[in-house]
Amino acid sequence: MKKIIPSLLLAFSFSASAAVEQLPIIQTKYTADPAPMVHNDTIFLYTSHDEDDANGYGFKMQDWLLYTSTDMVNWTEHGPVASLKDFKWCQRDNGAWAIQVIERNGKFYMYCPLHGNGIGVLVSDSPYGPFKDPIGKPLVWQKEHWNDIDPTVMIDDDGQAYMYWGNPELYYVKLNEDMISYSGGINKFDKAPLHYQEGPWLFKRDNRYYLAFASTCCPEGIGYAMSDKPTGPWETKGYIMRPTERTRGNHPGIIEYKGKDYVFGHSYDVLRLLTPDHHERRSVNAAEMKYNADGTIQEVPYWKDVVLTSVKPFDPYQRVEAETMAWGFGLKTIPNGVRNMSVTNVDNGEYICLRDVDFGKKGAKKFSASVASKKGNATIKVRIDSKDGKVIGELPISSTGSDDVYKLYTCKLEKVKGIHDLYLTFEGNGEGLFNFDYWSMKK
Repeated sequence: MKKIIPSLLLAFSFSASAAVEQLPIIQTKYTADPAPMVHNDTIFLYTSHDEDDANGYGFKMQDWLLYTSTDMVNWTEHGPVASLKDFKWCQRDNGAWAIQVIERNGKFYMYCPLHGNGIGVLVSDSPYGPFKDPIGKPLVWQKEHWNDIDPTVMIDDDGQAYMYWGNPELYYVKLNEDMISYSGGINKFDKAPLHYQEGPWLFKRDNRYYLAFASTCCPEGIGYAMSDKPTGPWETKGYIMRPTERTRGNHPGIIEYKGKDYVFGHSYDVLRLLTPDHHERRSVNAAEMKYNADGTIQEVPYWKDVVLTSVKPFDPYQRVEAETMAWGFGLKTIPNGVRNMSVTNVDNGEYICLRDVDFGKKGAKKFSASVASKKGNATIKVRIDSKDGKVIGELPISSTGSDDVYKLYTCKLEKVKGIHDLYLTFEGNGEGLFNFDYWSMKK
């Protein structure tokens, strides 16, 4: 995402006293096709991944990523959880399109389109992976066409599981209890929901069945249909998000979390901060969604016209991975050990924002950060409320000898009470100041 337009970087700031645009929730990588899943009180957000060098209208997609959150506004990256290489029978280096992960009987099943080679399935004992191929072949592959994309899976109350998929046609199968095979053959809808394009998302609420999907083209919005049966027929009800000229594509994922309902999708809004030119480099968005008394869905404004609110304050008195953030435009992430990442490409003037951080009734005494820096001569300033807000601590970073040798630095903090947005701002000479692993505060 380099190089950043400074005026745009400095313009973004969360503020309790001013309305802000809700820009994409992930900025350190280009992400698309969100597939959220709630497990153990945590949102697991699986995404496809547009590479930084994808140019023009061509997709470059090789793996799938995972992010988690417990508050809907601060997200932690866990890196790639699976890739095309996990399917030994498919020799492709592109085409890792929209997935969905679902849990059954303590195992987690990932349904993966391999564009042009059908839909495969991976399984893991953990939502973090590793995911492995249990069947060594496609779960479905209609070789006469390339329509087998965008799988979505739902397990009904009676235990029967269904997988829908398809562009431009709409198909479904009844999955067996093992979740890696199906019975009854592939069923094709003679009549898909009105305006259906691709990206179906199947779910159930209050004994009603819903099928959300990328609708109309182009631009695409998010439409939805309803039925009283999991296999249709489907009656199109309208838009969850109306098509606008501000977006070219979309792809829904829908969950209920802590008493609220959310729709996820994607946009080109991070790319637009850098260039007006089109490239297939998308970014995941989210917005709260509400139902009417009759079960229909209220239309949601475009992503930038709504603002997410946190469902609980963030606890700074723990080990916090540096790749946990509400905003970090311009920064990147790299693997650092097993299931761990570090923030990199840290340049002068950039920052990490976390929203609704709870300092408690007495405030924090100390701030510590694990950092690796070959050249040193940098500072992390701990600020509250805005990127230019009050400085409550300054942490000098000296050379650790290498950009992969980490050292724990600690500074004192001026005590502040209550809930504030937290900004870690980075200062130093030029670019590549340090790599950032994790931080914590102490009372």
